[in-house]
This record gives sequence, structure tokens and C-alpha cells, in this order.
Amino acid sequence: MGIPAGGRYLDAEMQFVGGDVVWYQNVIELIDMRSFSNVWYWIVVAVMWSSLSHFIMGVPFDMVTRAQRHGGQAMADLDDIVRVNVNRRLHVVKVSGLWLVGFVTAGLTMLGLLGFLYGIRFGQALFLLMAPASLIGLMGANLAARIAREDLSGEALCRCLARHRFKVQLIGMASIFVTAMWGMWQNMNVSALSG
Repeated sequence: MGIPAGGRYLDAEMQFVGGDVVWYQNVIELIDMRSFSNVWYWIVVAVMWSSLSHFIMGVPFDMVTRAQRHGGQAMADLDDIVRVNVNRRLHVVKVSGLWLVGFVTAGLTMLGLLGFLYGIRFGQALFLLMAPASLIGLMGANLAARIAREDLSGEALCRCLARHRFKVQLIGMASIFVTAMWGMWQNMNVSALSG
């Protein structure tokens, strides 16, 4: 039995480790689908919640704090960018709101069933990401409707956006806590079964 090109046999079981196989194994280990024990999953969790709490109604929160401190042109810029984002969100809700609700609900149901009924950890991980993010999206649509209905601007708009950001941060902390606890529980179960 000859040694195939680009590889070698290892140990008594004659396992082949070739250039392509090693590369493939390294890639699979890097993007491991075990989710909760993968560093990339936790990076995605951190980036997602950081982005959701920084961009309120599509507006970077530093614009809100600058408008509160300086007023004038900064406040006018904030009013303009919020008006544009409110109109955009309300248009999306009006045109395709029911379709979005249907697709998101179907997706969350599928992930929930795959993850928690059939025990697929990748489904659990995605559900724990997408369910709270969907709640934030619904809150954003409600906030857009409120801003348009009450025609908020200036200091009232800043207070409204700050309250919304605080709620997003609370949901984010609760979500990260639940995800971390569930992930540790799943990792301990895997360790106990393999040990």
C-alpha cells in the first residue's frame, strides 16, 4: 500500500492525513458548529448586542448625546436623520409588515423546534440570537409609529430614544445571561456524556 501524494499515514490504524484533509479539518474546527463552545458564536453575540444598543432607529447614539449637549445644528441633524429612518421603517411596515411577521415567526418556530424539540444545538444558538433581536425589531417599529404619531423632536425625541436604548440594553443583558447559562448547561451535558 503506497502513500498517497500530498499526505502520510499515521499510527497503527493507518489513518491518512493529507494536505487537503488537514486543511478541511482545520476549517471545520475553526467554524465548529457546536455553537456554545465556539468563540465565534460569542463574538457574534457581542457584536450583535453592541450594534443593537448603539444604533437606535438607525441613528448612532453618539448623535443623540451630541444633540443633547450642543443643541442647534446637532439637534437639527438628529431630527432629520430620525425623520428619514422613521419614514423608512413605517414604509417597510406598511408595504411588507405582515409578510415580515409571517417569515420571522415561521423562522423562529423552525429554529425553536429544531433546537429545543430535536436537540440541535445550532438551532438553539440561532434561536437565542434571533428571538430577542426580533423583539427589538418590533420595539423599533412601535417606536417609529410613536415618533410619527406624536411628531417628536428636540429634547422630547432625545429622551424617547434614550429610554428605548435603555430598554434594548436591559433586554440585551437578560438575553446574554440566558444564552450564557443555557450554553454552559449544554457544554456541561456534553462533557458529562463524553467523560
